[in-house]
Amino acid sequence: MFNTFYSLKTMIAQQYGARLRVIFRQHIQPWHPSSTLTHEAGAAVLQLAPEKFWEFSAALFKHQTEFFDISVVNETRNKTYERLAIIAGSVGIDEKKLLDLLTISETPGEDGQLNAGNKVTNDIKWMVKGAEERSISSSFTTDQWEEWLDKNVI
Repeated sequence: MFNTFYSLKTMIAQQYGARLRVIFRQHIQPWHPSSTLTHEAGAAVLQLAPEKFWEFSAALFKHQTEFFDISVVNETRNKTYERLAIIAGSVGIDEKKLLDLLTISETPGEDGQLNAGNKVTNDIKWMVKGAEERSISSSFTTDQWEEWLDKNVI
């Protein structure tokens, strides 16, 4: 679904300009644990270089199977972040800055905190809250997206 839209994004912008606003909301799928990690990387890109978000998302979708459950089952969280940083680097994002936002410390934080998250945790909380408020429980499948496009051709 993303790739279909992304391939048409420039044409849609040229044809409709300011009359059409597209909002790409990330939707974490908690039944896939690495979904949170990939969305955290997206949130980090939005903090560092929001103009690169679409390009990063396209690069991530090209590598999505590398982050499916079976692909990360034996990998630490921080190792997954390192691989996500490489993808971000491929579109011009500073990998070290991205890792600074994502990496989970291996030592307790102030006050002995053991569950502080990372520097995009609050962004993720807002994404989840927004999805709850809009009653989003899942995303379109490719077939659902194609059916919607067939009915709503611009």
